Amino acid sequence: MAKIGFIGTGNMGRAMVKGLAQSGLYQQQDLYIYDRNLAVAKELAQDLGIQSTETPQALVKACDRIIFAVKPNVLPAVLRALVPEVTADKVVISVAAGISLEKLASILGADHKIVRVMPNTPALVGMGMSAVTQNDQVTQAELAEVLAIFASFGKAEAVSESLIDAVVGVSGSAPAYVYLFIEALADGAVMEGMPRAQAYEFAAQTVMGSAQMVLETGQHPGELKDMVCSPGGTTIAAVKTLEEAGFRAAVIQAVQVAAEKNREMAEKNAASKK
Repeated sequence: MAKIGFIGTGNMGRAMVKGLAQSGLYQQQDLYIYDRNLAVAKELAQDLGIQSTETPQALVKACDRIIFAVKPNVLPAVLRALVPEVTADKVVISVAAGISLEKLASILGADHKIVRVMPNTPALVGMGMSAVTQNDQVTQAELAEVLAIFASFGKAEAVSESLIDAVVGVSGSAPAYVYLFIEALADGAVMEGMPRAQAYEFAAQTVMGSAQMVLETGQHPGELKDMVCSPGGTTIAAVKTLEEAGFRAAVIQAVQVAAEKNREMAEKNAASKK
């Protein structure tokens, strides 16, 4: 059985570790974590019944699959410090935005097995959406294993690296757009006299239920929208107002802006020598 290690236990790292530990995919003794805040890592390891290490080098030596859940601006330096321990038989998994497979290979070596993953924050509640892309050194069996790891706290799909910018716009950054929408829905209800806490519950449950209908029915979102819009009714009047305010165009532009920002980050990181 492969041993899985996580370097970094911030919000995303903690979510991934908890999801995997609770999934039953791996034995607790096969899961390792390291964080520069050793006390935090030890406490999390004790809570989950898994292993923590005193150094990142010790984790890399012990593990076959290493997930780097650190900020993009520090990942290159972290990888360079670990090059002697990261042998070509290990699978390196990065969740850092804006750092390409090519850039990662330039640090580790072209013969290394490298995977990029773009998860999102709903992984914290086991409802994440992760995009997975790999270099040519990664086998189909290894890719399937990585997909299973990330599916343990949501859903995961393999995509071409050329789609990663789109993924950032449509799922990586998108929870923030959805939270804005939920907040706006609740604000509208509060204006109509509903208590704030109740307004958030109604708004959030409605968004979650609507999303589940898209996933479970397989129907086009436009069809589902039409099912709610009775002729001359309240919903079509509200939809008209949203269209007049440029709702869909604003969302499309937000996705494109996030994707473009990710491209800019990737170009900057590719040019960086740090």
